[in-house]
Amino acid sequence: MTSLPKQGKSWSELDGEMDAARKGDVDWRRGRVGVYIHYAGEEVLDVAKKAYLKFFSENGLGPKAFPSLARFESDVVAMTLRLLNGGADARGAMTTGGTESIFLAVKSAHDWARVTRPATERPQIVVPQTAHPAFNKAADWLGLEVKRVPVDRDFRADADAMAAAIGPRTIMLVGSAPAYPHGVLDPIADIAAIAQKHGLWMHVDACVGGFIAPFARSLGEPIGDFDFAVPGVVSMSADLHKYGYAAKGASTVLYRDAESFKFQAYSFSDWPRGLYSTQTLVGTRAGGAIAAAWAVMNFLGEDGYRAITRRILDTRKAIGAGVAKLGLEVWGKPELSILSYGSAQLDIAQVADRLSTRGWFVGRLVEPPGIHLMLNLTHEPIVGEYLGDLEWALNEVRAGRARKVEQPATY
Repeated sequence: MTSLPKQGKSWSELDGEMDAARKGDVDWRRGRVGVYIHYAGEEVLDVAKKAYLKFFSENGLGPKAFPSLARFESDVVAMTLRLLNGGADARGAMTTGGTESIFLAVKSAHDWARVTRPATERPQIVVPQTAHPAFNKAADWLGLEVKRVPVDRDFRADADAMAAAIGPRTIMLVGSAPAYPHGVLDPIADIAAIAQKHGLWMHVDACVGGFIAPFARSLGEPIGDFDFAVPGVVSMSADLHKYGYAAKGASTVLYRDAESFKFQAYSFSDWPRGLYSTQTLVGTRAGGAIAAAWAVMNFLGEDGYRAITRRILDTRKAIGAGVAKLGLEVWGKPELSILSYGSAQLDIAQVADRLSTRGWFVGRLVEPPGIHLMLNLTHEPIVGEYLGDLEWALNEVRAGRARKVEQPATY
């Protein structure tokens, strides 16, 4: 068991140990991983690092002590709401990540239901099968039930099936923009209309798409309405540390109006220190993450985000075309940065195993079996190399030379 050293070490020693420790890490700069990293170039990364370090010790829990952070957060939320068609009464907050954003939205719906339908025992959320596990995580902690509904043949939420799943305990419907497994956008307008008809809370999980879908649409991509422009959407989640390119961990949770937003807050005063009140699940928040998000958004601006989005979409299209040329099938019709593919004829898990032997950290899909990629600018220069290794892996499997490679499952 490791214990605290009796004497401290110099930075040079620690620096060397840390470099040695990371030798086994995936080489993300060479595009070897299609998850966890969202890279928009060295300039953007440098801005995020410098801004983070400038506010490294400041604490987002204390906006009165650090009005700079209060201003940065207010600006970030306002810019995000403007991007996602929030109106004058829209509200929101920064969080530490998508899971916290989703948790807070579920908590808000739960507290809203306690006021509007207090007789409901163990309220229920209806979500597509492709919705993020964070909805179940939040429900488990809050004493709710999640009903997952099968999706259609294109892996989009089946709005009619979701409507049929609504019962007397249902309080919330969910749609994804896009859903993480296949990268397709759910029919948000259809789901929101159902929510309005039944008087339900509607949440859009745009953790992946919130900072790329608006720019894809401005480039002419056929992206349907998915945000507060859709009547009936009450809350949204959108991650800054994904395609907002901010430092981890930074996300946003957003509400159509102040009336909905009020259910997110938590206050307590029955202790010697007096009033404790937060808008987030956590108390202390890294000031650096707030500052970095503000700095990156202002550094890139609309033109910067649009240019990066174009390159990512081109990369996804190139890989999709290459995958199809090799005889594999792209699952669904991905619209943004996520691509998953597989085969009805081959054991795709064996293909993934062979790719792993060439240094690729392969995301696995289980339904249907496939390989999963969430793309960023590290993948732009390695499209040919990836497709070449994929062709080699396919030939190995077809020739019966595949072998099992142990690799942990990816998020």
